[in-house]
Amino acid sequence: MTDTEVDKLKLMIVDDELDNLDLLYRTFRRDFQVYKANHALSALEILDKEGEMAVIISDQRMPEMNGTEFLSRTVERFPDTIRILLTGFTDVEDLVEAINSGQVFKYITKPWSPERLRILVEQATDTYRLVKKRTHELGRALRRESLFNAVTTAIRESLDYGTMLQKIAATIGQAFEATYCILRPVEGDRLTQDLFSYHDPKTYLPSYSFNPDISIEKVLETSHYQLTQDITYEGNACNYLVVPLSYQQHLLAVLTVYQCGGDRPWQEEDIQLIAGVAEQAALALSQAKLYQHLQEKQEQIRVELEVARQIQHNLLRQSLPEIKGAKLQACCYPAREVGGDFFEVFVHPKGDLWLAVGDVSGKGVPAALFMASAISVLRRELSQETPAQPNIVMENLNYALCNDLIGNNCFITLVLACYTPTTRELVYANAGHIYPLLWSRQDSVAEQPNYLKVRGIPLGILPKWQAKSGQLALASGDTLLLASDGITEATVSNKLLISEKTEGGVQPVSRSMLNQDGLWQLLQSEAQPLSLSHLLARIQADNHVQEDDQTILSLEVL
Repeated sequence: MTDTEVDKLKLMIVDDELDNLDLLYRTFRRDFQVYKANHALSALEILDKEGEMAVIISDQRMPEMNGTEFLSRTVERFPDTIRILLTGFTDVEDLVEAINSGQVFKYITKPWSPERLRILVEQATDTYRLVKKRTHELGRALRRESLFNAVTTAIRESLDYGTMLQKIAATIGQAFEATYCILRPVEGDRLTQDLFSYHDPKTYLPSYSFNPDISIEKVLETSHYQLTQDITYEGNACNYLVVPLSYQQHLLAVLTVYQCGGDRPWQEEDIQLIAGVAEQAALALSQAKLYQHLQEKQEQIRVELEVARQIQHNLLRQSLPEIKGAKLQACCYPAREVGGDFFEVFVHPKGDLWLAVGDVSGKGVPAALFMASAISVLRRELSQETPAQPNIVMENLNYALCNDLIGNNCFITLVLACYTPTTRELVYANAGHIYPLLWSRQDSVAEQPNYLKVRGIPLGILPKWQAKSGQLALASGDTLLLASDGITEATVSNKLLISEKTEGGVQPVSRSMLNQDGLWQLLQSEAQPLSLSHLLARIQADNHVQEDDQTILSLEVL
């Protein structure tokens, strides 16, 4: 059979009258591969052997099986075949039934016109080609969608970057019935040492017979796929396709699909399908790679923040000094790994006790850096042979830190107090911080909290800071409490606070900001001796999300 004959469409003619059969054969033999049968059963045998026909022309009246019955038997097996029925005028009822059931494309009555029959067969072949083309396109689209879905599912099920690469290689290898499928990541236009592969378990192939290095080098140079078909193994033709996986002109990996034993290389349609899948996989790889880099960066940041947290932790006093006639407590909990809250307890060689609680605006690393600077400058000021008054120390702190604070839109609130144990005198200065709280355990019930209200603006607002110091004398049983706004601004349930009747019997809302008055109420309900750890634990247990750094410090005069 010549190539021209192979390219011809198949046409079958079925008629029990031999003259008609020969006439139809001679009419179409030049343009078709014509198969003829003189009865329906013989035609079915031919179909079993030769497969689908483009057109079947059948007579209606035949012994043993009529035309409509014969054609009906071909519908399920060959739905794309175009069927033409030759009939007489007396077969109208059978004809209508055949047309309505979709078994017949057209009918022509006997005796027929050869020219009309030719035109009808041309229409039939045009319809057949269109149906096959659309069926092929639909099948290709379904195959593409199925493969894309398989790759997408494999990507979604991947736990990490390496697992994703392995699943992509396996999915493509299985989908295209490859002998081998290898995926190699690319870093900086060079292949990495990592290799992810699929091997058909039914095929044995020695490793030395598979060497796509030359094609891979060309792909690295050109970023275009390479198809090679000159490799042989044991007399079998072997072909491999090397495809780049690129996203936004960045080569991420190289995919090699190897097939041994095939008679011909992949068709252009297969190559385009593999290239399309590679493009989709490249997008996923790019996102996975970015995610992996983000994870690595996050881990690096986490480690660095842990170091920063430890450094900040060490900056704060780990053990409070023993002061005769006084008891000190302090707690500091940043909202993140590091924070802007700080406290300082400094005992001067001359005996004065300096206390400070500060809060740098913002959170995280920037606030922590300013916190470290503030502690450093503060300790330098307090280490002088004769430290200045608290308000003068504040001025010096503002002078040293102001430019950096203003340049970074930051500020510091700070309360600084100097307590002299011998005289029990307390001198304090406040730079925009919440009021210090003073109460005495000698009073069984204190109706109103005692706030120390002498206060100036925060540090870093103006180039020169000016404010007066407050001064008072403490007595035995007095407790001074310094806290940050992370405590007073915590949202807690009103059940935590001491219940009070409201006007009209209206109950307060279920949750609200603690505020300084709420902190005062909690202090009234605390057991003696006062434990700041217990007090803060009560607040944190009721405040489910810590949104700000929390610091608290107390001085109790014994």
